[in-house]
This record gives sequence, structure tokens and C-alpha cells, in this order.
Amino acid sequence: MFPQSRPRRLRARPNIRDLIRETELSVRDLVYPLFVNENLTAPKEIGSMPGIRSLPVSELGEEARSVEALGIPAVLLFGVPSRKDPKGTSADDPDGIVQRAIREIRKVSEITIITDLCLCEYTDHGHCGMLRGDDVDNDSTLDRYAAIAVSQARAGADMIAPSGMMDGQVAAIREGLDRSGFENIPIMSYAAKYASSFYGPFRDAAESTPQHGDRRSHQMDPGNAREALREMGLDIEEGADILMVKPALPYLDIVHRARERFNVPLAAYQVSGEYSMIKAAAENGWIDHDRAMMESLQSIKRAGADFIITYFAKEAARVVGE
Repeated sequence: MFPQSRPRRLRARPNIRDLIRETELSVRDLVYPLFVNENLTAPKEIGSMPGIRSLPVSELGEEARSVEALGIPAVLLFGVPSRKDPKGTSADDPDGIVQRAIREIRKVSEITIITDLCLCEYTDHGHCGMLRGDDVDNDSTLDRYAAIAVSQARAGADMIAPSGMMDGQVAAIREGLDRSGFENIPIMSYAAKYASSFYGPFRDAAESTPQHGDRRSHQMDPGNAREALREMGLDIEEGADILMVKPALPYLDIVHRARERFNVPLAAYQVSGEYSMIKAAAENGWIDHDRAMMESLQSIKRAGADFIITYFAKEAARVVGE
């Protein structure tokens, strides 16, 4: 075939490369996570996540407006309460931190508000559900999840995102929402959430490190791929509207398999450890920050994600818009 076939012809000039690019990243593909902390009166830098801050409720509206102004369509909201107990009762309090945060954002912004739903930030033991002894009790946790979902929807959440990886959580939340008149609120399920080492910086921000044990009894084993597809299939059967893979970069094969298997919207979460590694390498001068950021995001999109939850959203939005 040589010299008739010369693929380099299409790579020789920037305008041709742009013309034939197969995967394009848009600001509309990005979701920005927000941390709101009831214990704060002023923004607080998260040391392990350069450029990311935890915010008091009073600062949240302005932050949401700045995100919206960049063209980013949605935020994913995490709350840190001032009061924790074994049942995480503040999670479904009508005046809880996330409920107040939703109302604060809605005063000034029409940005889509997605609420993370889990108990790890709200329990004094730091686990994702109710405990029976030292073990997370799956079934008693489901009622708590349903109550939290309804409380978040009543406060004005546009979408509920359960992250606890309890069996049957999507069905319980769907039933709770429908029974309370929120049948049009979609569920984005953390369907394939792995027991990953890349969550460390997030746990600093969310103050959600378990006081004992770990989460391997319910989060997925990093060695398993077929199991992820089974989890996703079950969540679709239970009523999930959107599936998520978390983390993203170490699990691009899962993103790709999910895209080929399921005909529903697919999200991927570029988690805190992925973000912080790129930041640390760039700060040490080992890599080019913007190129590494954009390459990592483009790889997630190329693998099949319809949109990406990423702490880079604001920075990437500026690069995409240039």
C-alpha cells in the first residue's frame, strides 16, 4: 500500500487535524462537583486538591453562578453537616446542609443541581449505610436512602445520584420518589463504583473516611469487569435513567464496555485522586497541565462517556472556550 496510503497526510496541518478529529470535548460535557460544609463561615482550601474549596452555604450561590457563566450545565452537590450520628439523620432533614444549599443555589441560578445521595458524610462512623455490628446492613439502609431522595427532591434537586452501592438502592429510591409525586426526577446511579485507592483527597473534602474497616463489602473489586455490567443491568431494571462509572481513567475499559452494551446515557467520574495526580505532576514541572488535563478528559469521552464529572470542569471550560 505504501506510498499510496500515507496516514500522516491527515496529521500534517492543524486545520486538517481539527477537521477530521473523531472525538470533540465540549463544555456541555462537563459536570462540576461542589462541596458545601455546614461548619464553615468562609471558603476553605482543600489541601490535597489544589484549586478546590469547600464552601459555606452563603458562598454557594455565587459559585454556582460562576460555573453557569462558563457554560457548564450542571453541578454535583456534596454536603458536610455539623451534626453526625449513627443513622445520619441530618441527611434527610428539610433544613439539612444539602437541602439549604439547593435552595441557596436556586435563588440565583437555573443550573442543573444533581445531589449525591449517600450516608458516609452524615454518619459518625463514616460508612455508607446503617450498621449491624461492624457490617453495613444493606436492607435497612434502603429506607434511609429513599427518605433522603425525597427530602432532596422536595428541596429542589433536579436529579438524584445514589453512590452507596447498596443492592436494590435504585428501586427503593425510585419507589420513594414516585410515591411522593416526584416521578419526573431522574436517577443517575453510581452503578459501577469501584473500591478504589483514588478517593483519598475526596474523603478529606467530604470528611467521610470510615472510622473502622473499609468499603470493599459493597464497592466493586478493581479486578472485576463482567460484574460491572451485571450491576449496570440490574440498575437499569430497577429504574436508573443514567449510569455512571467511577473512577474514570483506571476503568476506561468499563466505560467502553458499558457504552457498547447499554443504550442509556453514560457518565464517568474523574475522581479526586486522578485530578490531584495531574495537578501534582504539573506543579512539579513534569507534565504540561492543560495538555494533560484535556488529554485525560478526551480519553474518557473517547471511551464512550456522554458526560464527565470532573474537578477540572471550570479550567477545562476555559480551555475549550478559547
